[in-house]
Amino acid sequence: MQFIRTHIHDVIIIEPQVHGDNRGYFVETFRGDKLEEFLGYKINFCQDNESKSSRGVLRGLHYQLPPHAQTKLVRVIQGRVLDVAVDIRKGSPTFGLHVSVELSSENKKQMLVPRGFAHGFVVLEDDTVFAYKVDNYYSPECDRGIAFDDAALNIEWQVAHEELNLSAKDKVQPKLSEANDLFAFGVNYYE
Repeated sequence: MQFIRTHIHDVIIIEPQVHGDNRGYFVETFRGDKLEEFLGYKINFCQDNESKSSRGVLRGLHYQLPPHAQTKLVRVIQGRVLDVAVDIRKGSPTFGLHVSVELSSENKKQMLVPRGFAHGFVVLEDDTVFAYKVDNYYSPECDRGIAFDDAALNIEWQVAHEELNLSAKDKVQPKLSEANDLFAFGVNYYE
């Protein structure tokens, strides 16, 4: 299992080792001890989520406020997505910047999206199954979002705007500059 820091230090790409032969493959998708050794802090995942979507479905950009902020470890079981994490920590040197990576059933890559980041993905293939672990339970009262099409974020979603399929909630999220509930850089949200 290889852990790769992105241009935003706290966002990690994980490339597991795939063992395959004529019978199929085996892959270890999660090792808490190795992840914690790499990060230098403990993460206690407590909930697993899964969604199935058609091409063009865009989910995000979502985050939860403290005390229910979440770290997410995301991957694709079937199909392909463009996965995006946006730094929403005010005062961060990378505030408003994003990491985007293609996650697929073929490449088996995963992305660790820490607390203090908005997260979203767009589905690039029909019948895509997306799965993720979180380290805090979902809380409707703490649920927030950022506009996926905020020009200041400059995210290239790889699907034409008119082909996107969004929830009613995601169509009306505020721009990053209009969001009142953001994180502060330098605060430890893991305590």
